[in-house]
Amino acid sequence: MSCTKYYKKEAKDMARLNIVLYEPEIPANTGNIGRTCVATGTRLHLIEPLGFRLGEKELKRAGMDYWKDLDVTTYVNYEEFLEKNPGAKIYMATTKGPRTYTDAVYEEDCYIMFGKESAGIPEEILLENQETAIRIPMIGNIRSLNLGNSVAIVLYEALRQHNFDHMQLEGHLTKYEWR
Repeated sequence: MSCTKYYKKEAKDMARLNIVLYEPEIPANTGNIGRTCVATGTRLHLIEPLGFRLGEKELKRAGMDYWKDLDVTTYVNYEEFLEKNPGAKIYMATTKGPRTYTDAVYEEDCYIMFGKESAGIPEEILLENQETAIRIPMIGNIRSLNLGNSVAIVLYEALRQHNFDHMQLEGHLTKYEWR
């Protein structure tokens, strides 16, 4: 079996980042993450099994009309993901991480993996990648943040480290001009 590439949009001469979702379960989260990836020029990688079908209306609704512009690849399992992305630098975003996400220095074309909503990334994978395991600080006994929020937090830190390369840095009013 091989990975399925749904859309490939070429972006030359820019730092590209990769978000990896390990067995995502909730279509609305994946749709929102897909929209974030389109807005930032980030590739999305989905490791099966998925807790939904890619055509589900919740997925499309959350990603709105941006889903058609998403650079997304699916893999039948984690082993196929590793096989198709040899030598990839992978950061493991987990509540179990020993370092915070701001301690990492995100290289161009690195991968940031997030686990499924109910269980995260399996501990055997984390143990194999402990030097790149990162976490978002939280207080108390909160299990975790929402997956879409977690992706946005870590992704925007990685983008910040690359000076938001090729992103629009200022907004414009529609009826007025800034003074």
